[in-house]
Amino acid sequence: MAPKVLISDKLSEKAVQIFKDRGCDVDFLPDVGKDKEKLAEIIGQYDGLAIRSATKATEKIIKAATNLKVIGRAGIGVDNVDIPAATAKGIVVMNTPFGNAITTAEHAIAMMFAVTRQIPAADVSTQAGKWEKSRFMGNEVTSKTLGLVGCGNIGSIVADRAIGLKMKVIAFDPFLSHERAIDLGVEKVELEDLFKRADFITLHTPLTDRTRNIIDADAIDMMKEGVYLINCARGGLVDEVALRAALDSGKVAGAAVDVFTEEPAKENVLFGAPNLVCTPHLGASTSEAQENVALQVAEQMSDYLVNGAVSNALNMPSITAEEAPRLAPFVKLAEQLGSFAGQATETGIKAVRIEYEGDVAEMNVKAMTAAALTGVLRPLLQTVNMVSAPEVAKERGIVIEDVRREQHGAYENYIRLTVITERQERSVAGTVFGDQKPRIIQIKGINMEAELGENMLYVTNQDKPGFIGQLGSILGDAKINIATFNLGRKVEGEEAICLVEIDGEIAEATVNEIAAIEQVNQAKLLHFPQQG
Repeated sequence: MAPKVLISDKLSEKAVQIFKDRGCDVDFLPDVGKDKEKLAEIIGQYDGLAIRSATKATEKIIKAATNLKVIGRAGIGVDNVDIPAATAKGIVVMNTPFGNAITTAEHAIAMMFAVTRQIPAADVSTQAGKWEKSRFMGNEVTSKTLGLVGCGNIGSIVADRAIGLKMKVIAFDPFLSHERAIDLGVEKVELEDLFKRADFITLHTPLTDRTRNIIDADAIDMMKEGVYLINCARGGLVDEVALRAALDSGKVAGAAVDVFTEEPAKENVLFGAPNLVCTPHLGASTSEAQENVALQVAEQMSDYLVNGAVSNALNMPSITAEEAPRLAPFVKLAEQLGSFAGQATETGIKAVRIEYEGDVAEMNVKAMTAAALTGVLRPLLQTVNMVSAPEVAKERGIVIEDVRREQHGAYENYIRLTVITERQERSVAGTVFGDQKPRIIQIKGINMEAELGENMLYVTNQDKPGFIGQLGSILGDAKINIATFNLGRKVEGEEAICLVEIDGEIAEATVNEIAAIEQVNQAKLLHFPQQG
């Protein structure tokens, strides 16, 4: 029986034809995604669900999807898909991360011109017969400094277009190497430096815990008087209340906003502000982009349903059915090692080296390397996956090195991941024991054995008496329960590492209190989701 696919949003007719040509039965019901009850009623009939942004694949919908094997999102954002619920039910979630990059970049450039030349307001005035030529005095972009917050796929296209406009481009991106910056013709800077120097600031970064409200009142205070701000990336990157105050005061000369904290934005604190240009999340809205992502998602979904091939999956590694039982725990280990290094690294990454030793060196290391890169990049780029991670790393000029060798040490299988930054090298190593559970066995050359739980407190400190007592007291006072406690050191009295699994979350103030202990060099809370 042919796989059955439901298209519940408006996708290209060509996408429908791709499904049919590749052996799938298709129901094209572009309005059903807006009807939650109807969608829940019929979703049980389908093996695949192809969507854009209107359909909300909630836990309720997924629970009703008794036969569903894959959800395909035509576009990059998957905020409308409950990925943990899909993962728990064994449903693959795919997206198309590169299909609308040019369109979004062009919209950012268009918005920059619109706000600096006050085009929308001038259009309204002129069509009203006012001819207010002296009112709409604009500014040139030529020779001005454009600051990119995020210089990945979309940001690099914006940089290219801006350089063509004879602008000077500076960029903040923790994953952008100096070599890649040189290739792009941009200057890599720290975020505060960007705020102080840029005449125009445009955002091209995902919304994560680190980037939420990256433009707040403090950031605006650092900016030039009369700066222009463009956000065509994600709502939530900008504190809208702070931006409104800055527009009212004139500190920010103008803002162009395509995305909002709450969408659809029927009401917003920004509306009515002076020299504000708004569009209703049009960044990806060109016929070319809509066609590209629709065709891509149709190809990916039909390949998976008919042939079992996995592309751009957010919750499943690219592993064949034959490889899966043996390879899966090592893929998980590789991603955990990458996630550990990615969360612990705060400076720009130049290279990542992954060493495979023993039997694991004979396995599909490509899948493991992709998993490791996913772990490294995901703290800042939450939508990155095993397919897109190598390309994303390449875009940022990160050099990837795989090393394979026979067993030399005590472990039959051994993976070590080293992140090389502009300041240092940081390594973390692990193995998989007979229970098929990944273990960390070495951090920064210091031996220890630890299984990673969901919330891990990572502390580096000087090995002096009293530290453990102080740490325990702080956690006890904060009513934080310790699940496991792992210690390691090389030489008595020198650097030591403490890795503590805790139950539940821990307040930032408590982490700061631990960091303030005299012997402590660094204290961070690391997260390792326990899916799959």
